[in-house]
Amino acid sequence: MTKEPKMMAAPADKKTVSEPVDKRPKNPRGDAFPVEGFALTVDGKIKSQYPALADAMKVGLALKTKFPVIQVTIYDAEAKTRTPVTLPEA
Repeated sequence: MTKEPKMMAAPADKKTVSEPVDKRPKNPRGDAFPVEGFALTVDGKIKSQYPALADAMKVGLALKTKFPVIQVTIYDAEAKTRTPVTLPEA
């Protein structure tokens, strides 16, 4: 008497689970520079974007005042230049 091997059930078809549709905007990469406006960079990473230079400088100066050790620059997307934010001399 030989034993016949037991047959295993065929694997059930995998159900495809649809990914939830995410309507939020994607976060930009930290090293992807914008094509318009001004970007505030801290230690080489883009942290926020502003439509006007004055707005970006205001926030950059506030950060530099609170944390004088960090490197804060403003990136001008149109001219493709960086301007360092420095504290005014006392």
